[in-house]
Amino acid sequence: MNEEATVFVVDDDPAALKALTTTVKVVFPHVEAFSSAAEFMAAYRPPRHGCLVLDVAMPGMNGLELQRKLLREKITLPVIFVTGHGNVSMAVEAMQMGAVNFLEKPIQEQSLWDSIRKALDLDLQHSRRRARRQRAEQRLLKLTPGEREVLDLILEGLLNKEIAVKLGLSTRTIEDRRAKLMKKMGAKSLAELVQLVMTH
Repeated sequence: MNEEATVFVVDDDPAALKALTTTVKVVFPHVEAFSSAAEFMAAYRPPRHGCLVLDVAMPGMNGLELQRKLLREKITLPVIFVTGHGNVSMAVEAMQMGAVNFLEKPIQEQSLWDSIRKALDLDLQHSRRRARRQRAEQRLLKLTPGEREVLDLILEGLLNKEIAVKLGLSTRTIEDRRAKLMKKMGAKSLAELVQLVMTH
């Protein structure tokens, strides 16, 4: 689990916010509390690691609206919903949008802690995927136009000889470009190369 991860708690009810924050801090020391979705959005700067413990029914932007906004802005912060007014359709919508859990108040402490642990693990996975994607993007930028052209045709499934014919170059030239692009991409095999580019 990421030690730097923060649990962001959002609830418009001051007593509930204090109780939730106190419960979370028993196991997870890094907690930040907010009394509205707007207050959270004003303070949060991606890609800070952590998860969001979020009340559903709030004035202004409610919990589901905040979850939709995060998705639109491609913020992958995992969400755990807590609610005193839950219904099945709300829970279904939240889970379809990727919520980790939908907990009804009064919250069972262990269920909350387990959900947060799961959410932080998920955030760590997202973080690793982002880092892989950034590495792939940086490596792709190092390719010359000729190497990029060969890469695109490799991904189409063409062999060196077929690429040579298509580009009007010698097979030796294609082999040379292929060797250079494999080195720049840090790929030891075709499968690894495809995986790197698909990550991008």
